[in-house]
Amino acid sequence: MMDWWLTLLVGLLLLLLLHLRAHSHYFVDESLYILRSLNLGCRLVKYKTVRPFYSILDRFLDRVRQNPQKIFLHFEGQSFTYAEADRQSNKVARVLQELARLKEGDTVALFLANEPRFLWTWLALAKLGCPAALLNFNIRSKSLLHCFSCCGAKVLIASAELQSAVEEILPTLQREGIAVFLLSDTCQTPGINTLSDKIPQASDLPLPRELRANVHIRSTALYIYTSGTTGLPKAAVVTHERVWAASFIQAVCGVNAEDVLYINLPLYHSAGFLIGMTGAIDRGMTVVLKRKFSASQFWDDCRKYNVTVVQYIGETVRYLCNMPPKNNDKDHKVRMAIGNGVRTDIWTQFLGRFGNIKMNELYGATEGNIGFINYTSKVGAVGRVNPVHKFFFPFTLIKFDIEKEEPIRDAQGLCIQAAKGEVGLLVGKVTKRSPFSGYAGNKQQTEKKRLHDVTKKGDLFFNTGDLFRVDPDNFVYFIDRVGDTFRWKGENVATSEVEDILTLARCVLEANVYGVKVDGYEGRAGMAAITLKEGEEFDGSDTYGQVVTFLPAYARPRFIRIKQSLEMTGTFKMKKVLLVQEGFNPALITDPLFFLDPVKKTYVPLTEDIYNTISSGAVKL
Repeated sequence: MMDWWLTLLVGLLLLLLLHLRAHSHYFVDESLYILRSLNLGCRLVKYKTVRPFYSILDRFLDRVRQNPQKIFLHFEGQSFTYAEADRQSNKVARVLQELARLKEGDTVALFLANEPRFLWTWLALAKLGCPAALLNFNIRSKSLLHCFSCCGAKVLIASAELQSAVEEILPTLQREGIAVFLLSDTCQTPGINTLSDKIPQASDLPLPRELRANVHIRSTALYIYTSGTTGLPKAAVVTHERVWAASFIQAVCGVNAEDVLYINLPLYHSAGFLIGMTGAIDRGMTVVLKRKFSASQFWDDCRKYNVTVVQYIGETVRYLCNMPPKNNDKDHKVRMAIGNGVRTDIWTQFLGRFGNIKMNELYGATEGNIGFINYTSKVGAVGRVNPVHKFFFPFTLIKFDIEKEEPIRDAQGLCIQAAKGEVGLLVGKVTKRSPFSGYAGNKQQTEKKRLHDVTKKGDLFFNTGDLFRVDPDNFVYFIDRVGDTFRWKGENVATSEVEDILTLARCVLEANVYGVKVDGYEGRAGMAAITLKEGEEFDGSDTYGQVVTFLPAYARPRFIRIKQSLEMTGTFKMKKVLLVQEGFNPALITDPLFFLDPVKKTYVPLTEDIYNTISSGAVKL
């Protein structure tokens, strides 16, 4: 309780100080942010102490009781009320109870596309007290098996359209005694059980609360996968406390129950599921769910369903701006956008073309303990430093050696704080209010994200792996990622995973993967510097076949550079900095360069003509 009173006291004091500074241009925005943050902080403290534990599922059930006939979900011409969603999830829960013998605490992996049954299944698992592992439906083979196994799941539930991907790993799953279910009426593959034919006959009566009696705020609610800095995807442990915190983001932004939210991001990601879907449940809103993003359908959908709040990533905003202008571009009811990664020039272009939409640019990581919200809508910023935010999420920017990829320390072994205006590595202090739960089944990667002795001996911080700058007005700007991860098409790409796939090609000896800037695109496109096996020539077709078979589209290297040798650091890490700087311009690089050509289904020589068409935007990546 002392924590609650201290939070309230700090907040009231800050509000008083803000009133004394009423001349500030951001006074109203900052006051609203502080008031909302205080309210939500008090709610979270309440949820930590109330018994029995009150989860986001309980919030959903309250919405069902309060407004059963309100539309919860629009999807491809169908509409489902809160009451219908509740009944459907009850049916799924009872089928899983009978067929999979699920009990409280059992982890179930969901390999599902965006569709209503994703939500019915997640709600069903929550009613049974079972954590859900949300698998990226783009992954295959080794990555899929890895993601499945690291969360300790005993059951896999997949969409019918993903049957072939499941069959690819089915022998391994069967050897490990994993129960496999398909959301389909029929399936001829031995070892795969169907669900869709059984759900309609199941009872839709509510399930007793006793089934989840031992679930508490620090229990694992979800596993959401992140590439992090190295290696295969890691299962970030998402507790019920983290679910609540993420669901509050909409409330901080000013979203209310009368809003209609448009979700076109994948539900296996934190943005679509936590910020979007659980945030909508907390607000008691109506959601328009899309199977995938479509720039051509976006505004028509918004008009059809009277959408008022949309989610975005940088790429989706750019796609919308690239669509041919229309006379009715500003004819919609969208008042707010929540997302991350939009470029400053695209941000300005978007507002000029589509109207006065409040852009709430975010920064955060699924597993992280620090995040920002640009509650002022200042173009280009991801947030603003204020004392209330620092109280809840203490952080600092520290000096970082890009070449050595490590923090710079002083003579006492402590990190050196970056000066205001200087680029530094963002680290968040690990406290009871801002914990770091780590990765399931991966102590080594968990420890890599922990940074000790930052401001004083014995302290502990979460290393975001991201570089930031704070300007003189306390606005926070994301600069870049460090380490072995780059972002492309809204996805994090772990370079070591791509390197492993490239070395499957018959001609490739070693591979060093990194991201390069491409004019007109957000993030960085994948590029690989490779060495060839002795006596081998580069085989573009075989290399193309490997990356297309084993990597999702966003992770496939667009460019390949053939080198005689790859430079290493003193600790045997591949050097990337110079390669990143040199990019992929054949006029500046003497090494042979190749470009992934999806039409010819091979890597073709990267000529200056091809380079110019890419730079001009004539060729789309």
